[in-house]
Amino acid sequence: MSKFVVFEGIDGAGTEEQSKRLLDFLKDKEILAERIEYPGYHNPIGKLIHEYLHKKFELTPEVQALLYTADMVSDKERIKPLLEQGKYVIADRYFTSTLAYQGFRGVKVDDLLKVAEIFDLQKPDMILFLKVSVETSMKRKMGEKSDLDRNEEDKTFLEKLSVFYDDLARRQVFGNWFVLDGEKSKEEVFEQAKKILRLE
Repeated sequence: MSKFVVFEGIDGAGTEEQSKRLLDFLKDKEILAERIEYPGYHNPIGKLIHEYLHKKFELTPEVQALLYTADMVSDKERIKPLLEQGKYVIADRYFTSTLAYQGFRGVKVDDLLKVAEIFDLQKPDMILFLKVSVETSMKRKMGEKSDLDRNEEDKTFLEKLSVFYDDLARRQVFGNWFVLDGEKSKEEVFEQAKKILRLE
């Protein structure tokens, strides 16, 4: 049975780690699955986003939202056929990140949802929100790399963003949100995810 599962959270929450764990777990069980990630830094749109994040130029929140959304719209025709084939589609971030990051920066969430509707973006079946503290976020990111991007290095931004994410999850915006304790070990977080997904 197909399922579109999105991992969400502030920077350093562990979305990459957990999405890869789920893909490996499903493949071991011989369950058809594919993983996608956003931004897609391998494509031209993703490269522009990478340059913005590393302060090569500035963009208004509205332009940011359109750029990030374009990255997902370019994959639209890839996701739906996979689901129709009965596969799991696992996303390391998705439009829910745009709702959080650009919504917090001032773009109205209702307007963003209208854009998603106009472009017929696939809604996730489940959004697994990995909740971590800002301290954990920054500690993890500083341990991974030396060149933090504009979001990862801004503690005040991450604190306020975390609250915005909490509100999106509370209101179940754009899908069914489930909150996981991202402070736990990688193995414990994955056990939480498996329980929610009813996988053994």
